[in-house]
Amino acid sequence: MRMHTRVGIIGAGPAGLFLALLLSLEGIDSIVIENRSRAEVESTIRAGVLEQGTVDLMLEMGIGQRMHREGVVHHGIELRFDGCGHRINLYELTNGRAIMIYPQHEVIKDCIAARLQQGGQILFNVQDVQLSAVASDQPIIHFMHEQEQVELHCDFIAGCDGFHGVSRSCIPLSVQHVYSRAYPFGWLGILLQAPPSAKELIYAYHQRGFALVSTRSPEIQRMYIQCDPQDDIANWSDEMIIEELQARLVTDNNWQLRVGPIIQKNIVAMRSFVIEPMQYGRLFLAGDAAHIVPPTGAKGLNLAIADVRHLARALALFYQQQREDLLAAYSATCLQRVWRTEHFSWWMTSMLHRFPDDDPFQQRMQRAQLDYTVNSHAASMSLAENYAGLPFSVQP
Repeated sequence: MRMHTRVGIIGAGPAGLFLALLLSLEGIDSIVIENRSRAEVESTIRAGVLEQGTVDLMLEMGIGQRMHREGVVHHGIELRFDGCGHRINLYELTNGRAIMIYPQHEVIKDCIAARLQQGGQILFNVQDVQLSAVASDQPIIHFMHEQEQVELHCDFIAGCDGFHGVSRSCIPLSVQHVYSRAYPFGWLGILLQAPPSAKELIYAYHQRGFALVSTRSPEIQRMYIQCDPQDDIANWSDEMIIEELQARLVTDNNWQLRVGPIIQKNIVAMRSFVIEPMQYGRLFLAGDAAHIVPPTGAKGLNLAIADVRHLARALALFYQQQREDLLAAYSATCLQRVWRTEHFSWWMTSMLHRFPDDDPFQQRMQRAQLDYTVNSHAASMSLAENYAGLPFSVQP
């Protein structure tokens, strides 16, 4: 079967869905394809911290009503070390910017509902996705859908199919520049059925390793502890995890972790990854297909949204004014924010985690950085403006 669209979008994650919705607002048709089912996409538990810019964009797009109603605004975060908590007031340090706690799978549900309500196409459960002629002015996406071979002819292809997707491999190795770093630790993450233990997120540096207290809803909490990335989750009983959280989060003012049944647990490795360029011919990469950040800075989803905001604007000017300059500059424009975000995520990760060589010099350096960050107005402001999210750059 032969199909046609202006923009073929591979992947129904945040990047792909936001791009489709932004293009629709500009009157540009697109088709989204996804290898998972709708149920799988809507139930994948991921990040839950939205930057101010992401929140504002969702409201502008008309998809933020439920987020505005059910999400929780946090005006600060806590850095905890040596048994003491130190609040970083994001709101005051950034002239009124904050973060929203609203789970990614809920964002996805809102985007899918909006896409289907406007009559846009999302093809779930596609298989054998391949790209051809991406350097031409009529690239093609080949795939199987409902036992039928499909050729989707496009003006442009947006590769929003994640780190393990097929899009990135279509950029020739001769023009690729890949930058990566694997960290010598991972995160053991849990979903805990309990009330919140804190009003805001807690980032804890401890001799036993990093810990993070986050939230997903008034009934479900998200928490992490640093661990060996090669460890087996079967080695961690629920009791061991709770004991480790309590040990790493202990304070000198009798703060208590609120506990309950653990309903999900897993171990994830941590890495940084960037490919340059993020475009080749009529193929444009966005989100995890182009870059990965360690989760310490809560930037993955937000960085994907920044990518597609640029791409949607560039495509709108191409169709409305026949301008190609923003499309040509897409990679360079996105990479400025990507590398700023990579640095911030690396900095947060390096400051808060214990490294396996147990180097006393590095520990002293981390401790000095933590002291400076919480006691210096300038350092606190730098953390705050990066964490709450830098404003989107203005495009002509």
